[in-house]
Amino acid sequence: MKTIAGVKRNRDYSPNHIENDSLIFMKTVEEIKQLGLEVNVYDEEELEKDLKIEENLIFSMARGALALRKLLKAELEGKIVINSPLTALKCHRINMSKLLKEAGVPFPFTVSGTLDGLTDYKFDNFNSTIVWVKRGDIHAIHREDVTLVFSEEEKRNILKEFGHRGIASAVLQKHIEGEVLKFYAIKDTDFFYYYFYNRDKSIHFDEDKLKLYTSKAAEVLGLEIYGGDAIISERGEITIIDMNDWPSFAPVRDKVSKYIAKYIYRKLFGAEERALI
Repeated sequence: MKTIAGVKRNRDYSPNHIENDSLIFMKTVEEIKQLGLEVNVYDEEELEKDLKIEENLIFSMARGALALRKLLKAELEGKIVINSPLTALKCHRINMSKLLKEAGVPFPFTVSGTLDGLTDYKFDNFNSTIVWVKRGDIHAIHREDVTLVFSEEEKRNILKEFGHRGIASAVLQKHIEGEVLKFYAIKDTDFFYYYFYNRDKSIHFDEDKLKLYTSKAAEVLGLEIYGGDAIISERGEITIIDMNDWPSFAPVRDKVSKYIAKYIYRKLFGAEERALI
C-alpha cells in the first residue's frame, strides 16, 4: 500500500477557522484512505523544525515561511507538493495583485510597497474616500490585517501598527461597491461552488465569466485546490479581490473532500506512469 504525506496548517494561520481548516484536512485524509492509500500526517510546526518528509507526494495546507521553504526544497528534489509552495508565496497580496493585474484578471486598483512608501501615497490617487489597507504577505491572522479606512490619518495609523508587528509590506486597494461572493474550485474537475456572503442578497451575473476569471487567476498563481472572494456590482460586474490557497471549504466540506482526494490520487499515479515512459 502506497503512503503519502499530509501537512496540517499551523493554527496561527487559521484565524477564526481553526476548526474548519482542521476538519477539511482530516476529511481529506479519510477520503484518501478510502481510495487505498495510507497517509502520514505531520504538523506544520514539525516541518519548521528538523522533520524531513520522505514520502514522494505531499499535500499541504502550510503557510509559514519556514515550512514553505522546506516544501520548496522537497519539490526541487522531485517530490510532488499540492498546492506547490510557490503558489502560497504567489498568494501573498504584494505578489498576487501584480500577477493578476498583468494577466488581465479583473482586480481592484492596488498599490503595493513598503510601509514608508505607502504612508506617503495619497487617497486622491484612488479617486475614492474609502481604501482598504492590507498586509502584503500572508492572509490575515489579526483583525487589523485587512482594514477599511476613511482618511489619511487612519491609513497612517494602520501602517504604523503593521510596523510595530514586524510586517514589512502592505497594499492599498480601492474599495469596490457590491456584494461579496465566495467561491471554491478544484483544478481539472467540474467542482465549482459559490455563494453570496450575505445570504439574503442575490445579484444576477454571468456565471461563465466568474468561472473564467477564477480559473485564469488560479492558473496564473499555480493553484490546484483553491477558493477566493469576488465583488459582484449591482450591474453584475465581477471583480476578483482575493485568492486563497486551500481554504476551509466549510459549506461543502463533505463533497469537496472526495474531489480533493481523487485529484491527489490521480496526481500520484499520473506521476508514476510518466516516470515509466
